[in-house]
Amino acid sequence: MKYAAIKYTDIANGPGVRTSLFVSGCTHHCKECFNPETWDFAYGNDFTKEVEDAIIESLKPAYIKGVTVLGGEPMEPANQQALLPFYERVRAEVPGKSIWIYSGYTFEELTDTGYKRAHTDITDKILSLADVLVDGEFKIELKNIRLRFRGSENQRIIDLPATLKNGEIVISEYS
Repeated sequence: MKYAAIKYTDIANGPGVRTSLFVSGCTHHCKECFNPETWDFAYGNDFTKEVEDAIIESLKPAYIKGVTVLGGEPMEPANQQALLPFYERVRAEVPGKSIWIYSGYTFEELTDTGYKRAHTDITDKILSLADVLVDGEFKIELKNIRLRFRGSENQRIIDLPATLKNGEIVISEYS
């Protein structure tokens, strides 16, 4: 997997100060995407163990609330394969830090076992490791700059542990 950028003190993509990883590769191609260079799966730098190590280290200070993974599209099947071990490391090595994932796929698409564009044999495991899913494609006609942590009104900020426990979507307190 490739990544486009890492922001080590990001305050725009989730609550508090976070480390944000912008992965490469996206098949949505949303109109007026703010990061179109990340559509290309070959764009950027290799996501290596050394890069993972640097991100894990960046999460250790108490003032860092967690990691946000966006892009590009972290839930593209190829990116899921590369990111699952990273999410497992975050949980094991920096417990208590939140994991936010931004995806153009909806929760329903990600959990639909018949929707092979997004659902893989590890999608459910990834969702179980994350705290929040900001879902849905960016839609320019629904753009709203007053929204927290999302760009368009169709996007939801989903509390994943509560959603998975209750069997129905629970909107996060951050909405």
